[in-house]
Amino acid sequence: MTRKPEYDGGSLQDLVAAADDSVKMALGNGRGLRDFLATIDKLAEPDLDLIVEQAVKLLESFYVHLPMKRAMHAVDPLQRLRLLQRHIPQLTSEIAFHHEMTEIFTSLRDLHTNYILPVHFAQMVAFLPFRIATCFDNGNRRYVMAEGMGGFVHPTFVPGVNVTYWNGIPIDRAVEIAASYHAGSNPAARHARGVAGLAKRAMNLSPPPDEEWVIVGYEDLDGQPRDFRAEWTITGLPPEVDGAMPEGATEVAAAFGLDLEGDTFRRINKMLFDQDVIAKKRRMESVRKSARDLFVSARSVSGDAVGEGEAAAAETEAASTAVQGTESILPDVFSARAVTVGGQQFGYIRISTFSVSDDVPFVNEFLRLIELPEMPKDGLIIDVRGNGGGLIWAGERLLQLLTPRPIEPCRVQFINTTANMQLCQTEKTLQKWGPSLARAVETGAAFSAGFPITPPERCNDIGQRYYGPVVLVTDARCYSTTDIFVAGFQDHKIGTILGTDDNTGAGGANVWTLELVRQFFQSAGLPPPLQLLPKGAGMRVAIRRTLRVGDEAGTELEDLGVKPDQQHKLTRNDVLNRDMDLIAAAAAILVKRNQTTPPISFNVSAVRTGKKLKLKFSTGGVDYVDVFVEQRPRVSRDVVAGALEVDLPEKNSNFLLPAGVVNIEIRGYASSKLVCCRRLVA
Repeated sequence: MTRKPEYDGGSLQDLVAAADDSVKMALGNGRGLRDFLATIDKLAEPDLDLIVEQAVKLLESFYVHLPMKRAMHAVDPLQRLRLLQRHIPQLTSEIAFHHEMTEIFTSLRDLHTNYILPVHFAQMVAFLPFRIATCFDNGNRRYVMAEGMGGFVHPTFVPGVNVTYWNGIPIDRAVEIAASYHAGSNPAARHARGVAGLAKRAMNLSPPPDEEWVIVGYEDLDGQPRDFRAEWTITGLPPEVDGAMPEGATEVAAAFGLDLEGDTFRRINKMLFDQDVIAKKRRMESVRKSARDLFVSARSVSGDAVGEGEAAAAETEAASTAVQGTESILPDVFSARAVTVGGQQFGYIRISTFSVSDDVPFVNEFLRLIELPEMPKDGLIIDVRGNGGGLIWAGERLLQLLTPRPIEPCRVQFINTTANMQLCQTEKTLQKWGPSLARAVETGAAFSAGFPITPPERCNDIGQRYYGPVVLVTDARCYSTTDIFVAGFQDHKIGTILGTDDNTGAGGANVWTLELVRQFFQSAGLPPPLQLLPKGAGMRVAIRRTLRVGDEAGTELEDLGVKPDQQHKLTRNDVLNRDMDLIAAAAAILVKRNQTTPPISFNVSAVRTGKKLKLKFSTGGVDYVDVFVEQRPRVSRDVVAGALEVDLPEKNSNFLLPAGVVNIEIRGYASSKLVCCRRLVA
């Protein structure tokens, strides 16, 4: 029988016994490092040679950041790969090969461009039964034990103790060493990855730990130095119904920007510390399935066709009635609540991920949450810390709900290579990039022209729905689509960005897998330029780089990131008490904004009777409104005492209300500045 990993005072069995049913099986399958390594499916030398050969082709033909990375980080990944290929016969082990491959890809400082280990590694994660966090006491950085898993009990190694050593290495140096194994684009991002990676490993991107156990040096709550020993546990993650990236050469699959390591860390944290989120998600999945089955059954009895849109609507309605208060029907994506600071209430929404397969339910759920009666309307805190990104459409479409200004999506570019030109000239969904790549033969341009991934009309199809001030909370683990979302928030001047680090993760790209590259070439009727890798190994590449808009138009996101307007260094109170001081700092920004700028409220109703339309307004902080019908201005009226009624068409007007459904846009102004907007159909 396999011996289960142990730690001072307990073992994996204790953690399994205390776990929620949703994760018991995954945890129960855990084993020690030695037992795991004895079972791996090893690669032959020709397999290693093929992996390196395909890595060279992938980076040479498709890696959009290659010139920038060579310049900024003084690296030559292609030469290192060629040398590795030459030295394969001299490698002492397969693990040594995986370490060298991950080192080469890590040297790019790009969390989008990865070597993915063979499936016998990639399906597994390694963890210790506690979490380490960083905070500041009187300006000094500290590392603390933040929390233990359910079932983890120890008399002195408890939340709040200061960690001082890691395997005998002073903790600051240990974090530096751990950070060097991660591909963060800036020092803040690498440090954050180093801290996060002390007690967990994503083995899809990183070989297993070298040591079978760790010894943590710490000061107990009385200040006495002590040691704690814990063995690594290797196991798989609970399955996800909604996968990170859809399969096939589709537009949605090509619209992802995801930090795979960060997303894997998110899933590890759910399994270890937020098991209730997994349980809630499975409950919602069950509710949706029952609602769909009932809908399909009813249609079968009536003989009516089953429309996918109607079935999805039935699922959403059932899920919405199954939650209470500010609970989300997407519990692994959103968490929402009202927070009270200094006697004032504000809304708080945490967005854990943009990794969804469909942006419409994502945007609709955020809209539902901000319009709940339990959510205050005088200020909103949106927290995207640790969000590794996902579907770019989801991030960019969300922005419109928070501002009256039209949203301009970021632009993306391909690097000028023969392979990219062939693909963009042939594949229908990419053809707008083709002409500029063809011109580059004459102009010598390094990149294609820039076009958006998210269609501009989809970025503006709903319009503003939240009218209070907004604070966006970020950190150095915000990456990919989250970087794009944060940049859009700043570029459109939506509100204040409060960072717990001095930059975001600085990942500005659209990422494709090696398999997706192959599928797009096949879809275009072209021979794939890349081969599948053995034993389920894979690679990802940043294929299109993102450029900012607004005042920063044309600026690359990669390696530069988004700097916050203000910074709050996390305190011990934040780490141990649900970010209490951080939320107070965000609330102080909202209070100041409401003191200097009158709060906006903007309620509009529309009633259409035949060829007549009546609009009723109840507003606050608005001087006058302009009404547009089918994008043409029709009425401009002053608001008196916060109320207004408008009849269309007006008396003696030549304007006639068009037959059928019409699109109406109402813009509100204060001191001649646009402050709110609402779109309706009637």
